[in-house]
Order: sequence, then structure tokens, then C-alpha cells
Amino acid sequence: MLDIKYIRENPEEVISRLACKGRDAREEINEILKLDASRRAMIAENESLKAEQNRRTKLVPQYKKEGKDPSPLFAEMKEMSLKIKENDEKLSEVESTFNALMYGLPNLPDRDLKPGGKENNEPLRYFGEPHRFDFEPKNHVDLCTSLGLIDYKRGTKLAGSGFWIYTGMGARLEWALLNYFIDTHIANGYTFMLVPHMLEYECGFTAGQFPKFADEVYKIANPTDDRTHYMLPTAEAALVSLHRGEILSEEELPKKYISYTPCFRREAGSYRSDERGMVRGHQFNKVEMVQYTLPEKSDEAFDELVGHAENLVRGLGFHFRTVKLAAEDCSASMARTYDIEIQIPSMNGYKEVSSVSNARDYQARRGQMRVRRSDGRIELLHTLNGSGLATSRILPALVEQNQNADGSVNLPDVLKKYLGVDVIRP
Repeated sequence: MLDIKYIRENPEEVISRLACKGRDAREEINEILKLDASRRAMIAENESLKAEQNRRTKLVPQYKKEGKDPSPLFAEMKEMSLKIKENDEKLSEVESTFNALMYGLPNLPDRDLKPGGKENNEPLRYFGEPHRFDFEPKNHVDLCTSLGLIDYKRGTKLAGSGFWIYTGMGARLEWALLNYFIDTHIANGYTFMLVPHMLEYECGFTAGQFPKFADEVYKIANPTDDRTHYMLPTAEAALVSLHRGEILSEEELPKKYISYTPCFRREAGSYRSDERGMVRGHQFNKVEMVQYTLPEKSDEAFDELVGHAENLVRGLGFHFRTVKLAAEDCSASMARTYDIEIQIPSMNGYKEVSSVSNARDYQARRGQMRVRRSDGRIELLHTLNGSGLATSRILPALVEQNQNADGSVNLPDVLKKYLGVDVIRP
């Protein structure tokens, strides 16, 4: 959530920066400022009325002592109480509208981002060389089927389109990837967390996914009470709520967490012919990185997260690039995002396997996550997250880039210790 004080003091800058994200927010900002002024005026009036009530209450004993009739005081206080109640009712309506508008505003993009969408994304660096074959390569769907790694038909039979089943060596390969990611993060000083896969609304709100994207998740209604949970779309939603409503000490930061979870996405289905198989699905596995940090350490933490994601992809031997997203291509909650993109040869381009983002204090304000400085000052901390990594595009790239003419697939060195073989053969 944005800072109303900042909006109040810099309305034109806020409007301009949100325009870089493709959001014409002038009417919203003007309405927010009107509601804010009305809200503050009613609060001030009520405080003044309550102070006057208190003053007159103290006069009652004095009136009685002096033999004066206190009835006029009681009548005036009753009139003030009615006015306070009326103001409270109006204030409740104003604050409801005010909050709805504030909750709907996306984060401000960092000032150095290019405006616009994907067309303005900026590749920053490339690693390795594109894979070349001296034979006609197969696509990952055919490879995974012929090698018995993935059962697409039975996955669809069990759950519908957008689902698949890892089988035999395919399941072991998926688990090896996850273990490689987790072991690397633990060595880098991250705390491994296994979080619930069903979350309450407040987690999605803190992450900035709700209320705007509340209809894009799978929901589960509890038949025995009125609670509704949702299936997490990413472990970020859980990890950024770990310290919701808490005040951490300066010495505790940074907090570094990873979590493995399946991720559930209603909107994940695709009709593009080049995104067959498991490149887009309604359920996929991911290891997520999250950091809580001091504001002045935020950029340093971002670079660290990008480096961790790059090193994981580099360890698998992939050619990849790191891309700085333009403002409109960053998600609503994020001020800055870099994508790590790898080549899946059959797709004739790059596909994102990790997004590393800095929310600045946007999520912290929504979740009231703060830090107490050594001098006693309390302020909002910063939250960051990054995929480290998602497997649903890593595995297709791995089998396609490492395939041999006979249909076998060579394994990267970092995975051999988990699988006990060098090559997956038909």
C-alpha cells in the first residue's frame, strides 16, 4: 500500500509514476485526496467535540456545588454525543471508500525503470551460448513421453487440462531439482520453511494480491464454519506474512527464508501452440526466496537475490539472460523486477524461470511489518522475493538442451549425486 502522506505531498509525482505502469490514476488520486481531507476533518471535529464533552463533564460537580442547574450541560453533552455518532457513521463510510481506493493502487515503480510493457524490457546480461544440435532435436513433450518422465494423458484424466503426472525417473528428476535448489539456498544462509498450502485472506492482502486478484486463485470453503481459505499461488504469500503485525529489532535483520511449495494458478492455462506440456499449468513446484531487510539495505538484498537465482541456473549449465522489466511489466505489488530467462529450443525464444522483485515498503505497510532501530525509532521495513527456482520450465529446458541423437538425455553434474546416473535413457 502507498503512503498517504507521500501522496498528499507529491500527488503529481505519484500520478506520473503510476502512468509508467499503465495506470491513469489522476481521478483516483484526486478522489483519495478529497476523502483524506474529509476524513481528517471529521476526526479533528470529533476530537474537538470529545474534548469539549470532557470539559463540560468536569463542570457538573462545580455547578452542583454552586447550586446551579446542570441540566443545560447535560443537554449540550447529549447534543455533542449525537453529533459524534453522526460523524462516526459518516467517517466509517468515508474510510471504507478511502481504503478501497488505497488498497487498489499499485506500487510506485522505481524511477530508473522504463515506462510501458514488455516491449521496453531491457536485457542486462547474457550467460553462455545458445545450444546447437547436429541432429533434428525433439521437443520436451515428446522427450518426456518417450523417456517415461511425464504422463500427460493421465494427468488430464485426473484433474483436467493444465495438469500432469511425474512418473518414475521424471518424479526423481523433479525432486532432484528441488533438492539442488534447497541445498544451495541453505548453504547461502537461508532458513528453510515448510508453510501451509492453504492460506487466509490476510496473507494475500499483505502480499498485494488481494483484493484485485482475489478471483484468480483457487478457493476452499470450510463446510463447518464461515472461513474461506485459498490455495497459495506462490510461497511468497505465506513468507511475507510470517512477521505480519510484528516489530523486529534492527539486529534481527535481514531475515532470509526459503520455502518449497506447489503453486496453484487458475489463470495459468494457455492456448499458444508453443506452450505445450508443462510450460504453463495450474499446479507447479517452486522454491521461493524472501528477505525482510532494512530500507537502506534493500538494493543490496535485491542484487543478492538476483545473484542467487543466476547461480542456480548457471549451475544447471543453461544459456540464459537477465532482464530488467519495464514498469508496466512489473507486478502490481513490486517497485522493481528482474527476470532470469532461459532458452527452451523448441519454443524459439526465452522463457522466465525466476522473477526477483523488490516491494520496498508496499507489503510492509499492508501487513504492518516494522523495525525498531537501535535508537528506538520505529519504521517500516522492506520485503523482497525471488523464485529460486520454479521447475515447470527448468525441466523442459533441461531435457531439450541436453538431449542426444538416440533420444537419451545427459544430466547436469549438480544433479548426478541425487539421481545416481549420468544419463536418462529410453
